[in-house]
Amino acid sequence: MTFREAAQRVVDEGIAPTMSHQRISQLYKTDEDFPPVQTIGRAKVLDWKIAKTYFVAHAAKAASRDSRRRQRETDES
Repeated sequence: MTFREAAQRVVDEGIAPTMSHQRISQLYKTDEDFPPVQTIGRAKVLDWKIAKTYFVAHAAKAASRDSRRRQRETDES
């Protein structure tokens, strides 16, 4: 799938509250652990089965740095 489709899927599956194709492109360029990417025409594509694991781990790291992204374990009533 394209970076744009992957960004939408990250949000749709609740992996992260937001994600853009630009952010995925930035991660691709800067993160040596980013999953393998192929180029088809002008589009960069990746295998979602592999990429999902990466994005889940990436979201967990982001949540550890940002309290707004942490999952709430209990309702505070």
